[in-house]
Amino acid sequence: MSVPEKGNSVSGSKKNNSYSKALKKIAAYCAYQERAISEVVTKLDEIDLEEDEKEKILQNLIEQDFINEQRFVRSFVKGRFNLKRWGRVRIRQELKMRGISDQLVQEGLELLQPEEYHDTLLHLAERKWKLTHESDLYKKKSKVGRFLIFRGFESDLVWEILEQFKTKDEL
Repeated sequence: MSVPEKGNSVSGSKKNNSYSKALKKIAAYCAYQERAISEVVTKLDEIDLEEDEKEKILQNLIEQDFINEQRFVRSFVKGRFNLKRWGRVRIRQELKMRGISDQLVQEGLELLQPEEYHDTLLHLAERKWKLTHESDLYKKKSKVGRFLIFRGFESDLVWEILEQFKTKDEL
């Protein structure tokens, strides 16, 4: 059995051990996918550590580039638009809920190409129009419009697209 160094107690080594375990756990959490700082802070709050240790872990992860909010925003915007087909409004709202600054949100939304954005909106509108079984044209437009607005597309763009659908047999 080794003799503990001066000022080093058994409880201190347990603390050090729990700190290193927590650091590894949170590093793995961040390595799995891009995370916002607020998500990492929430995860750290689940771990039984002192506040200064949590801050130290967070700072360590930022310095080692495990957490990068700019990279997170780019990944989030591209993923939500390309995979989930969300519009700018919903993407902005989700990023704000994660505590992302307005400047980073704006930079992320600028990654969306206007032509691709419009094509996606048109594709979703056409698909939903065909799948909506409603004889009343006004009700059909309302249902499709609500669907697209819920997806996060700007209402003026949605209604502009839906005005092109003059008759129910058009598409």
